[in-house]
Amino acid sequence: MIIINLQAMIFAKQVEWKRHITLKEVAASTGISRMTLHRMVKNPTYNACTEHLGKLCTYFACDNSALIRWQPERAARQVIAA
Repeated sequence: MIIINLQAMIFAKQVEWKRHITLKEVAASTGISRMTLHRMVKNPTYNACTEHLGKLCTYFACDNSALIRWQPERAARQVIAA
């Protein structure tokens, strides 16, 4: 299962950029709706399209491996349940 680490990426960039980053700001900069970003944060297994992942990588100036990770199906269910 693919896990989107959007919340962790936002926290990391807030520290790196030394400022607060809101979903509204990310939405305005990427063209991804705030609701879609909210879904990605609340549900790390959200089925995001590659276009959105590309836009997020461009915004955060990161490689896709910093934004997403693979986790075995069984372990992913435990993450969702927690």
